[in-house]
Order: sequence, then structure tokens, then C-alpha cells
Amino acid sequence: MPFPRLGRTTKAQTTALRAAALLIFIALTAGALLLRDSLAGLGRYGYLGIFLASLISGATVILPMPAFALTFAMGGTMASPLLVGLAAGLGAGLGETSGYLVGYGGRGIIENQASYDWTARQMGRYGAWFIFAAAAVPNPVFDVAGMAAGALRFPIGVFLVACIAGKTIRMVLLAYAGAGLLPQLSIWLMQ
Repeated sequence: MPFPRLGRTTKAQTTALRAAALLIFIALTAGALLLRDSLAGLGRYGYLGIFLASLISGATVILPMPAFALTFAMGGTMASPLLVGLAAGLGAGLGETSGYLVGYGGRGIIENQASYDWTARQMGRYGAWFIFAAAAVPNPVFDVAGMAAGALRFPIGVFLVACIAGKTIRMVLLAYAGAGLLPQLSIWLMQ
């Protein structure tokens, strides 16, 4: 069930938008893969570094990236775990736009898949709350939710707000976990 959208587009405009979305996704994924080994090094740039690492990590679809571990580690080493979590959540949420673009551009590719069908039903039933909940809990299938949102033409602004809010809650908790656990580990190891 498509969500309401503003204005009508011609078939040529829709094809151009889909092609542009796929090209942007391909560029983001290629960049993330090329920078994969450098992501941990972004930690030396502080809050900006964790934002960029999370943005790049969130931009990959299906492929795992190390920003989760970096958020945990930086939460325990930087002055404010809250700011670490906020920066990581914002970056991760914005990065998930790539999954949305895949769904928008490659709608026919993901439709009629079991995981897509289930996700589409949940989005039809719960809307932004489903995106928020799926983003807040660690799970590898969030990419499917982002792709489904794009394929269903879920409003991008609503998607981003729900996604960023969910990812931010998760990353803040992760950063605070790092802040609590890492100092304790160093005490245990020094004994």
C-alpha cells in the first residue's frame, strides 16, 4: 500500500528518480567499502569522527561495518557518552537513507520477498512506530525496513525522524554501556 505523496510524477520522472537513487546507493556503498578499514581511525576526530563512521556504516546495505564497536569504545573513552551516542545515532540514521533509496529505486527487486512482505504489512499497520522500533533494537534486518519504506514511498522526512530517533536511543545506550564497562575492565585487568 503506497503512502500519500505530494504531486504526480510521469513515468520518465519516476524512472529517472529510480536510476538516480540506485546510483547514489552504489556510490555510497562503494565509498563505504573503500573506507571500511579507515572507519576505526575516524575515532581520533572525536564526535565528528563517530558521526562520520556511523554515517558510512549506516550507508551500507546488508554488509556489517564497525561503527557499533567504535560507539561502544568511544563511549568509554570520551568525555560525554551522551554526545557520542547522539553523534553516532544521527550519523547512523542519516546513513540509512541508502536503504530507503535502494527500495525507492529498485522497488521491483525487493517486492514479493517474504521479509519484504512482512515488513510492508508492519509498516502499513504501525507506520513510523515500526521504523522507530526496528531502528532502536539491534537487528540485521533493519535494511529491509529501509528498503520497504522506499519501495512503499513512505515519506522520507517521517522515515528519517523515526530512524534517527530509534538509532540515537540505541547508540546512546551503547555509548553509556561502553562508559560503564570499559573503565571497570581496565581496573580488572590491572589487578
